[in-house]
Amino acid sequence: MTAVLVRPAIHALLADGTTVRIRAVEPEDRDQLHRLYEEMSPENLRMRFFAMSPGSAVLAADHACEPARPGRRALVAELQGRIIGLAEYDEGDEGDERGSADLAVAVAEGLHHRGVGTLLVEHLASAARADGIRLFRADALSENREVMRLFTDLGLRVTRRADGPETRCTITLDQDDTYLRAVEDRGRTADLASMEPLFRPRTVAVVGAGRRPGSVGRAVLRHLTTGGFTGRLFAVNPHAHALLGVPSYPTVTELPLPPDLVVVATPAAAVPTVAEESGKAGVRALAVVSAGLDSAQAQALLTACRTYGMRLVGPNCLGVANTDPALRMDATFAAGHPRPGSAGIGVQSGGVGIALLEGLSRLGIGVSTFASLGDKYDVSGNDMLQWWENDGVTGLALLHLESFGNPRAFSRTARRVTRRMPLLTVDAGRTDAGRRAAASHSAAAATSTLTRQALFTQAGVTATRSVGELLETAALFHAQPLPAGPRVAIVTNAGGAGVLAADACVEAELVLPALASDLVEDLSAVLPDGAAVGNPVDVTAAVGEDELRACLDLLTDHRGVDAVVVALVPTAVAAATGDDLVRAVTQGPAGRRSPTVLVRMEQGLSVRLLPATGGNTVPSYAEPHAAARALAHAARRTAWLARPPGIRRIPEGIDTRRSRAVADNWFAAHPEGGWLGPRTCAELLSCYGIPQVPWAWAETEDEAIRVAERLGGPDGRVVLKAYWPGPVHKSDQHAVCLDLIGEGQVRSAYRDLRTRFDGLMTGVVVQPLAGRGTELLAGVVQDEVFGPLIIFGLGGTATEVFADRAARLAPLTDLDVHDLIASPRCASLLFGASGSDPVDIDALEQMLHRLSWMAENVPQLAEADLNPVLATPGGLSVLDARVRLLPRRPQDPYLRRLR
Repeated sequence: MTAVLVRPAIHALLADGTTVRIRAVEPEDRDQLHRLYEEMSPENLRMRFFAMSPGSAVLAADHACEPARPGRRALVAELQGRIIGLAEYDEGDEGDERGSADLAVAVAEGLHHRGVGTLLVEHLASAARADGIRLFRADALSENREVMRLFTDLGLRVTRRADGPETRCTITLDQDDTYLRAVEDRGRTADLASMEPLFRPRTVAVVGAGRRPGSVGRAVLRHLTTGGFTGRLFAVNPHAHALLGVPSYPTVTELPLPPDLVVVATPAAAVPTVAEESGKAGVRALAVVSAGLDSAQAQALLTACRTYGMRLVGPNCLGVANTDPALRMDATFAAGHPRPGSAGIGVQSGGVGIALLEGLSRLGIGVSTFASLGDKYDVSGNDMLQWWENDGVTGLALLHLESFGNPRAFSRTARRVTRRMPLLTVDAGRTDAGRRAAASHSAAAATSTLTRQALFTQAGVTATRSVGELLETAALFHAQPLPAGPRVAIVTNAGGAGVLAADACVEAELVLPALASDLVEDLSAVLPDGAAVGNPVDVTAAVGEDELRACLDLLTDHRGVDAVVVALVPTAVAAATGDDLVRAVTQGPAGRRSPTVLVRMEQGLSVRLLPATGGNTVPSYAEPHAAARALAHAARRTAWLARPPGIRRIPEGIDTRRSRAVADNWFAAHPEGGWLGPRTCAELLSCYGIPQVPWAWAETEDEAIRVAERLGGPDGRVVLKAYWPGPVHKSDQHAVCLDLIGEGQVRSAYRDLRTRFDGLMTGVVVQPLAGRGTELLAGVVQDEVFGPLIIFGLGGTATEVFADRAARLAPLTDLDVHDLIASPRCASLLFGASGSDPVDIDALEQMLHRLSWMAENVPQLAEADLNPVLATPGGLSVLDARVRLLPRRPQDPYLRRLR
């Protein structure tokens, strides 16, 4: 009998932000479950059991406590140790329809309408999918509107069939986009409710504020007082009655009322005690700025937060802030107060946070809310995105993350949020040294650049390479409209500055188009004699303010120009005439169609925002490359916003059930995991319809000759590949013999392989010699944090030499697949470069979709390497494949749970 996979207990949020624990039922729960039913009203008992029968309730509680078995599970929701809900399914007798199970749900009296039942059914459905259950059946009284609404609001497909006073509901468990959107909506509601005490607290207490200047806690308390916090403020210090004019109490439990938010700035050893006291006092959120917690202290902190339902920022963080004039909460120890504004900031590094707070305040963009996430035990970038999406203030989101807790959930949230506002980040940890540094100071999981860039690209995140570039790009996004495309016109009063600007734009992958003849004519009419009306437009040092303004008006209004870069240098001519060329840029007509940026190499700051007509601003950069980078980011955002959401394609002929059976059967003989043999590998690929070249297995010389005669094709040419368990790049090992004709050559090649790999080789793979085509690579790498990453690029012996590949995170949409094919440098070969015939792009797309489905459906898939894949105009086939499976617990990346 198959063993039942026991899932660990997890914590999740109810609709009102309350934290509950979801776990499997245990025999010791019998008394609590009896009470759950005993405390129900007669009416609720009738709705649950179709009659007011205490006996049925006792039997139900006893049944729920029976040991789990295949086809049966029971989960409970706990609130501070009290069971408040139960959900269970039972596949029933073997004669029942396979893949379907009966569902039952019960919620404690007085706790309806808080999402207990819905949350339990979500988790139960996730477990059922992993167990191969496709449908839930549930019988209910037709008048039971509560349970009917629960089933309907799940987001799953529900069919109803009335039978007298009862209704049978059938719930299909497919995890489609409709269901995921419904889960996201519920998660967002719960998340926002739980974050209210953190970002809109009515009462704040600071624990660890010292009497002498210099302590972090005292700095936080001072910031709250000098920032003008409008709520009630307390200090916690057993040695003082007041600090900085703020009343102080010995412990959190002795405060006159429970604070919404407690800022903890004590030594690490005291943090768990403060957290426990805060939870018992009814505190709803903690910001722990303390650093240096060991593993036991960290676990105790998190346990207290989960037990008492407190959201946690930190530890090892700078604090939190909300500049809302009605609140004015600055619970940080940054150098100064952030300027109120529209940018939300979430960072793991306190140093980066300080730089962004200062930079955005200096630019005049300002900050809406700020969170220094530190070691990120709980509140994450995903939480911040959902807060900014709904706070009604934030118009620009800035994140600096060194690790990701749930990248797939982050990706879905980011895709939604970036439709409404730009989301910018610093791509930190691009090198091995950078990743090691991130891991050492923030407990971040090391993540490859390829994986992180795939996440950012698919989610529409603007990824910069430095804090300076982040601020430069934020200034443009805040100040100017997005360009319609990548076409840039350059205007300069000095030829050298124009050359630098042109180089910078081309290097940033912007386009400098030739200006249309009508535009050239109009520009010539308004500019001084001697002006060069090309692109760049050299207006000469003689240009006046009015002439420059007219030039810019023509360019920004022309449909052939998407953005204008104005590179100005100060001249004695302008000084003598009193012309202010900068004013010509900033004081043009309000609402110019195309974005305009200024480059002034004499300005000290890397970027400034200059006041412009109509209350707008114009970004001014100290060097052309900064302006070009910002414009390139803006053009990429325009292109991303113009793309429709991708569609997931379900290829024909996928046999998920058989693929899982193939994996299970293989693990029965190889419980430790490893590389699949050729037969098992081919069988797994065939479950997903991935085309493979004909092949046969041979363990002896005579077998190799026989199958070579059968597979040789019209000219009889075959290939022999030596095989032994483990990762083998056969070409590197010279384990491939090509272009063999006839028995003599096959026999000689086999003997050569057997001699050279004696003691290793367990057999040979025999294939017909492949024809001409483009050799490609397609593969899967299972990232422990991000999930499966699909890789595509140039294959064969050139794979490692050129490293020409692209990557996207599964699941792939049709747009992801198109990007995978179009991104590598070898893409022109696929689409018919230099007069050659294009390969079968449809077949290539199909293969990538199939690979994505395999990566998702087989959770034990650690890596797959299809290389080479031969692509021709007539189709494609996999010439060599390696697949490695490892025993791993399947994870539902979209299941609602706290970190």
